[in-house]
Amino acid sequence: MSDTPKFEVIDRRKMKAEEEKESQRQSAPQAPAPKAEPASGPRLVVNEARSESPKEAARPVPPASPEPSAEEPSLGAELPPPPTAKESSEQKAAYDASAQRLEDLIRAQNPAAGPQPPVGFEHLVQQLYLTAMLQLGAGTQEGQRPRVDIVGARQTIDLLGILAEKTRGNLTSAEDRMLQSVLFEARMAFLELTSMMTVQPAPPPPPAPKK
Repeated sequence: MSDTPKFEVIDRRKMKAEEEKESQRQSAPQAPAPKAEPASGPRLVVNEARSESPKEAARPVPPASPEPSAEEPSLGAELPPPPTAKESSEQKAAYDASAQRLEDLIRAQNPAAGPQPPVGFEHLVQQLYLTAMLQLGAGTQEGQRPRVDIVGARQTIDLLGILAEKTRGNLTSAEDRMLQSVLFEARMAFLELTSMMTVQPAPPPPPAPKK
């Protein structure tokens, strides 16, 4: 007799079908006893999940990408795919050429006008600050009733706050000081105006109807 260990192919689907028939014939079905595994020798397993090797088990699993918070809407859900690097480069070159032609046309009509300074971060901050001040009624001519857009002013001031939050740590000391000063002044003007609006006396009630 050969010393080579033997192995048997076990089709677990047939065993399960026979166990179900046996349980139906018996009035009190009993759970089948587990089949003892051979102590040694190769074993062929049918329809069983492949176990991971030690190397695969030790391999680090990449963390799952964080899901967007329910409170924050997905900004890119309805946006088209971003342009490629080539498309962005070509568009930037065409934009610069068009802007240069416009500047040449303006200087041709007004030779005394010098070249326009490049737009920088300070222009963005000043634009938002001036917009907020105009929405709060600043710049109204004397004798005219100021036109106040308090909701629009709040949104513009909030944009300055978002700008300060998103650029934190990426500004020069001068840029950060300018942004913080502008944001402080805009918020103070908003507080002063809303305080005046809330402390105004309530209008008198309408006169009672005569009997």
